[in-house]
Amino acid sequence: MRTLSDALDGVMAGPDLLIGLDVDGTILRHDTSLSPRVREAILAHVAAGTHVIIATGRGIPGTQLALDAVGITSAYAVCSNGAIIAAFGEDQGLVPTTPISPDIIDAPVRLVRARTFDPTREIERVMEALPDVTIAVESMCSATRLSGPFPTGELMGNSVLVPSSELVTPDTTRVTIRAPHMTATQLLEAIEEIGLRGVEYTVGWSAWMDLAPHGISKAVGLQEVKEIVGASRSVTVGDSGNDCEMLAWADVGIVMGNSRDYVREFADTMVPHVNDDGLAVALEAML
Repeated sequence: MRTLSDALDGVMAGPDLLIGLDVDGTILRHDTSLSPRVREAILAHVAAGTHVIIATGRGIPGTQLALDAVGITSAYAVCSNGAIIAAFGEDQGLVPTTPISPDIIDAPVRLVRARTFDPTREIERVMEALPDVTIAVESMCSATRLSGPFPTGELMGNSVLVPSSELVTPDTTRVTIRAPHMTATQLLEAIEEIGLRGVEYTVGWSAWMDLAPHGISKAVGLQEVKEIVGASRSVTVGDSGNDCEMLAWADVGIVMGNSRDYVREFADTMVPHVNDDGLAVALEAML
C-alpha cells in the first residue's frame, strides 16, 4: 500500500475529478456525528468544481439526510449500493429523470436510474436458516417493508411492518438483513453457508447485510455518474465490505483506518480512522 501523497500524486480538485464517498464510517462517525473539518473539506471540493458523489448503502431518504448534514444542496448520488442513481436538489438537467414518489421522500429528488430485482427466494432461504433475523425491503414506490422491528435509529424514512409474504414488491431495490444477536463475521459466515445465488451481498461493520441485484455495486453506479458528468479521474473513499468494488474501480482507492483488513486489500492507500478525520486528511491532500 502506497503513502497518501504518492497515491494522489497529480490528483487535484476541479471539474475533471470525481470523488465517490461512502457515508457511514467515512463521512459520518458511527454515532452519525459529522466533524466540522470533514464538512469543510467536502464543501471546499464542491466549491472547486469537483464532482463529489455520495455512494452509499443508504436508500434515498438516508442519502438526503447525509447531504443535508454536509450542506450539499444539489448533486448526483449512488444509493442502495448502486441500485439507484438519483439527482438531489435542483434537476441536474444532463440526463432524463423521473420524480421520486412522495411516499418515499418529500424533497426535490429525481430518479436517474434504478435496478430492481425479485429477492423472494433469497429471503425465504435466509428466514428458514436464520429465523431470528429481521428483514427490511426497500422499493421505489412505497415505504420500507419490515418483517420485524429494527434497533432504534438504524432505519431512515417511512417504514411499515408487514407479513413476510408481503415483503417483496415488483420494484424492490435493496434488502437488508439485520441480526443484532450476531457479529458481522457470524452473519457473513451464516449467509455464505446458505449459498445465495443471483444477488450481491455485503456485510457492514455490524451484523447488517445488504442484498442487491446481481451485478450491481457502488462501482457500477459511480461509473455511470462519471460518464454523465464527464469526469476524467476518479477517487473513492470507504471503509466497509460494500465499498470494495468502488475502491478497486477508482484511479485511487482510499480506505479508512477503521476498515477491516479484507477491505484494505482493495485500496491503494489508507488514511486515519473516521474519528480522527481520516476523510478530511484525504480531501485536503487534493485541494
